[in-house]
Amino acid sequence: MGVLDLGYRHVDVFSRRPLQGNGLVVVLDAENLSTAVMQELTREIRQFETAFLPGVDLPGRSARLRIFTEDEELDFAGHPVLGAAAVLHTLLPAAEPEENWALAVAQRTVDVQTRGAGRWVDATMDQGVPKLGPAITGELAEAYRDALNLAEGQLHPALPMQVVSTGLPYLIVPVQSGLGSARISHPGFEGLLGASGAKFVYVLDPDRPEGRTWDNAGRVEDVAAGRAAGPAAGYLLHHGVRPAGEPVLVHQGRFTGRPSTIDVGPGPDGRLWVGGPVAPVAAGRFHVDLT
Repeated sequence: MGVLDLGYRHVDVFSRRPLQGNGLVVVLDAENLSTAVMQELTREIRQFETAFLPGVDLPGRSARLRIFTEDEELDFAGHPVLGAAAVLHTLLPAAEPEENWALAVAQRTVDVQTRGAGRWVDATMDQGVPKLGPAITGELAEAYRDALNLAEGQLHPALPMQVVSTGLPYLIVPVQSGLGSARISHPGFEGLLGASGAKFVYVLDPDRPEGRTWDNAGRVEDVAAGRAAGPAAGYLLHHGVRPAGEPVLVHQGRFTGRPSTIDVGPGPDGRLWVGGPVAPVAAGRFHVDLT
């Protein structure tokens, strides 16, 4: 392949200040990158996720987007979609006060609205109508509780564990205490999640509301997960914890030292719009010799 010469933008999503929120590198000029190279670059960057733009149509306000963690490519993730749309907004020669984007991610197209001037942008995406699975009880619920380092009395007494999806299925685990001590302590947690059809877990204090999520090995805690905020808000609205039709502000990242807030606004059709501010941090180029 020779020498890579790729532009990139580094932004912090869900924060109005740089060096807070959830960091993201958006790689431009990615048309000729193989999946293997995208995966290698993601491991080099070492963010929770990295976004690649292999096809951009600025006049048409559309782009293709691929999202990677250090372990795999994802079909969907929230803060990479928002961060990529914000970067595209800043690349426009003369952006309108509000722009509408269509980002193709895996098998779906996500509608994103961006607002702002210059390098400072707010972004909001349509995550669709949340899909809720059945309540999880009995031995499987006990296994999840133990695998997350939670005691029986720390689970919420009135709310069930439940899988909710707005693109990625999350196991929502509601707690009344113990959020600070929650962690993944099961060596085969990803397989355990598969028993309920979930891809990731979100431990949620519904009263604040505030949540925590990790990679399935429990190595890295996600600072702010837009892909989880949609399911969390859908769960809270479904169970009447938050009034129907009112926005939900989800808190995350306090335990990583990067507190973040994610706005979730339910539309009249039941679709959830998830978003927040995007702060610019850095810009540059990758020069990598692959020969």
